[in-house]
Amino acid sequence: MENPQKKKAPADASIKDSGPADYSANAGIALRVPTACGGQRLDQVLARLLSQHSRSRLQDWIREGRVAVGGAVTVEPRFRLWGGETIAVTESTDERAEASAPEEIPLRIVFEDDTLIVLDKQAGLVVHPGSGNWRGTLLNGLLHHAPQLARVPRAGIVHRLDKDTTGLMVVAKTLEAQTDLVRQLQARSVKRCYQALVRGIVEGAGIVDAPIGRHPTVRTRMAVVSGGRPARTHYRVLERFVACTLIECALETGRTHQIRVHMTSIAHPLVGDPIYGGCASRVPQGAVFPRQALHACRLALVHPASGKAMLWRSGVPADMAALIDRLRLESLAAHGAEQLAEGADDEDDEDDWDEGDDRAEMIDVGDEDPDDGDLGEQ
Repeated sequence: MENPQKKKAPADASIKDSGPADYSANAGIALRVPTACGGQRLDQVLARLLSQHSRSRLQDWIREGRVAVGGAVTVEPRFRLWGGETIAVTESTDERAEASAPEEIPLRIVFEDDTLIVLDKQAGLVVHPGSGNWRGTLLNGLLHHAPQLARVPRAGIVHRLDKDTTGLMVVAKTLEAQTDLVRQLQARSVKRCYQALVRGIVEGAGIVDAPIGRHPTVRTRMAVVSGGRPARTHYRVLERFVACTLIECALETGRTHQIRVHMTSIAHPLVGDPIYGGCASRVPQGAVFPRQALHACRLALVHPASGKAMLWRSGVPADMAALIDRLRLESLAAHGAEQLAEGADDEDDEDDWDEGDDRAEMIDVGDEDPDDGDLGEQ
């Protein structure tokens, strides 16, 4: 019997791409393994390419004979890939229809052309279908808004925001655009900035450089761990209140729950964070904010088709703006206007325009630097 772990050159290594894969509810999934994934396990690569499904589900499909590599069924999740192979995946009909069915979901589109969609995600919207959230996700809404996204992996989604995090996301409308955006993300040339309200008084700007991985005992959580993946977050103070601070964060890396984990690690958990903040996430002498106070306020990238540098900005949503206003009034009552005015690190920061204004706008900056005040190197 042939050893399923044995490495051999794929029979289809010379096959050229025949066009975009069909990801609709009525077809199997055809994939090509990225060259950069050479040497990785089959289940790991599938988890990356089909992130709307859990790894355990993908492993079950492999063992059930639903996955073929280079035309040959492979039943070993640990099978090592060379890179460049074709993979065919057959999902069960009910799961495929449930996870990939178009749904009419209100989406706040900030920008759209033939290549990109930029949207301002609302709180409570899950990005990908998954356990407990097979319907009503951003992916379902995108497939209704732009049916052609059924032919792009993950409906063109190239990065995520947590369910209760709001703000700007970019979606690719073509396979070529998706490939380009993934490369920009890997090169750290996509600039992403966030506004967050954290507990405690943050003294000044800083950098959290600490690896992030699965929590050693609570596997549904992330944590700063010695064997984790490198993660680096820059932050600066926008405004200080009685017992909270409004900060802006910029990411050099994009780890799961990165801002939430990093700020908790330096004793400044996000207000309202139900996972990492605990009791400390509650606003002092106030009601519990129903979600983590985190908003993706700025997104900059190079347009995959035109090559132009583009920048989008979004003001904090109404619930977060109302909380900031209340905290500001409490600080004025407690300390007066002078101390409040001293709270920001950059008194004339042009980014203050979006505080409390939940409109979003696109700025075409042409050949200029799209950085626009991002914190640190990206």
